[in-house]
Amino acid sequence: MSLRNSLLTATALTCATAFGASAQTTVTIATVNNGDMVRMQGLADDFTAANPDITLEWVTLEENVLRQRVTQDIAANGGQFDVMTIGTYEVPIWAAQDWLVSLNDLPAEWDADDILPAIRGGLTVDGELYAAPFYGESSMVMYRTDLMEQAGLEMPEAPTWDDIKAAAEAMTDKENEIYGICLRGKAGWGENMAFLTAMSNSFGARWFDENWTAQLDSEEWASTVNYYMDLMNNYGPPGASTNGFNENLSLFQQGKCGMWIDATVAASFVTNPTDSTVADKVGFALAPDNGLGKRGNWLWAWSLAIPAGSDATEAAKKFVTWATSKEYTALVAENEGWANVPPGTRTSLYENADYAKVPFAEMTLKSINEADPNAPSIQPVPYTGVQFVAIPEFAGIATQVGQEISAALAGQQSVEEALEKAQALTVDEMEAAGY
Repeated sequence: MSLRNSLLTATALTCATAFGASAQTTVTIATVNNGDMVRMQGLADDFTAANPDITLEWVTLEENVLRQRVTQDIAANGGQFDVMTIGTYEVPIWAAQDWLVSLNDLPAEWDADDILPAIRGGLTVDGELYAAPFYGESSMVMYRTDLMEQAGLEMPEAPTWDDIKAAAEAMTDKENEIYGICLRGKAGWGENMAFLTAMSNSFGARWFDENWTAQLDSEEWASTVNYYMDLMNNYGPPGASTNGFNENLSLFQQGKCGMWIDATVAASFVTNPTDSTVADKVGFALAPDNGLGKRGNWLWAWSLAIPAGSDATEAAKKFVTWATSKEYTALVAENEGWANVPPGTRTSLYENADYAKVPFAEMTLKSINEADPNAPSIQPVPYTGVQFVAIPEFAGIATQVGQEISAALAGQQSVEEALEKAQALTVDEMEAAGY
């Protein structure tokens, strides 16, 4: 090697060493295509401005597709993603498999103790926090106050399913494309089965008895699904078997739903005058009960987790810290208003005087506190989870069950046939899994 080339090589190595700390790190984030996550992407310049050595790449997917992609990747240790948007269902299962990085070492100012106990508990395994909640949610009734007034009705703060049915009937005006109620019909364990599982709790149903015997052939499940079909067939929109969260959100914002029972996080979208034609005509109530002591509401958190296969763990932790911090909440409030901040995660948010003025803030917190994942049904159960059963097999089983019920909603089979098939496939899958 010539002296000149030796000097050039030495200079290059010196520069590489001197500037190694500034080398670009790419953090690839898999997230769901809902409004809060899209908003986060829009504000991410705040993060990259403070961290110029980190580049963010986004993979934004529909809910069912996201779940499939991240599950496949993490199970195979694929390393495609550095940050994954996952839910309360996945966290304890994946943490037990050592698939997630502990977040116990996030900075003290991030303030883990500020996270609502109900939300933090679902993301903690053996004292280790494995995901940071971006937003927490339950479910509640969102309804058109103007249509209720026209019908001469008043929505109770804590309605029964009979209250819901009466309101749906009174508000339905199919000639003008106004449907009394919009509910999830799209097949998926996190779509129609999230809603129906929560609803079934209020009808006294359960997925399994204490011996892990499937209960989908019970009278309680038949009552749940038949009531749901009655609501949807008589007062719901056409094509409801393909409607999930986003489709029903669009219908409600267009003024085509009298009521929508779904995630509390939707409240900011239906009351946003930029997107919703009925923004100033929306009221809120707790999810319905059936007089048995359980409401049909769920408990969930979309959270950010770091897979063990990531090669950018420290950069990923910086991003997770930013996106789930009090400072991010303040950033959203400054740019979008307090009604649009990610809800349901921090005690300090519900102690904030500005946020207390948001019309759905109190009802969201009440709904979260109403849900009990340790005792979801009035009957004893061997599992935890309100709108899911916290076992690895549930996602596959409930997806198949959801397909059968969605087919019944589409008129392709009866409720009896759907639940008969659902019971059989659940028994087969649970036996194969060794229960």
